[in-house]
Amino acid sequence: MKYQDIKPSVELEPYIHSFWELKGEVNDSQWERTFPDGCPGLVINLGESCRTDNGLISLDYGKTYVVGTMTSFKDSFIDANTHLLGVCLKPAAFSTFYKYAPQNELTNATVEFDPRLSFNLDKINKNPLNYLNRFFIDRTESKHQPLLSVIEDIHKSNGQLSIYEISKRNHTTVRQLERNFKIHIGITPKEYSNIVRFQNAMAIIKNTPYERSLLDIAFECGYYDHSHLTNEIKRITGLTPTQL
Repeated sequence: MKYQDIKPSVELEPYIHSFWELKGEVNDSQWERTFPDGCPGLVINLGESCRTDNGLISLDYGKTYVVGTMTSFKDSFIDANTHLLGVCLKPAAFSTFYKYAPQNELTNATVEFDPRLSFNLDKINKNPLNYLNRFFIDRTESKHQPLLSVIEDIHKSNGQLSIYEISKRNHTTVRQLERNFKIHIGITPKEYSNIVRFQNAMAIIKNTPYERSLLDIAFECGYYDHSHLTNEIKRITGLTPTQL
């Protein structure tokens, strides 16, 4: 399997993490697992039909799909004929480009996109990077990002700030914050914070050059104990910490 991330143009960096491409190789025939990162996305299938969402959804050739914010893992089947091209949007950036349903209606879902808003198959095959950059620059509806400072606070604390503290820092109420998160991101601020905290813990587990106890990592990442950390990892990824 070949996978690559490609940076968007400078104008799009505030709204798009990356464009990505996944191609199956001759010997590929396996399920690949994706973990939650708090971001929605779009994907177009340029190969044969591909099963995703743990086998429940089939991505058909030439069609564009919107992928809502995830709270748990998803498995996709990759074989030699798989060819997917996608866009990883930043949290709350969907409304920058589309007037669409509130994001909580898309949480954990993969939905075929309106053909009128979908990618042009002929143009994307000719020059995918130039096409995607131009497509999103032309679609920019609004540069206002209502949750930007909130998201920055969550990431700076690695998901360990209380929702009350976050709302206080951003001069809003917990109820208003929860309403805005459901509209623009699809999940609650608490759920988003949990994903950020999990991502931080996973990075430490994977990248620490020496063996550290799970208890030590759990305390650093704001979990009660190693059992709390282990259970959270299992819930989100379906794996134990040693399987990451």
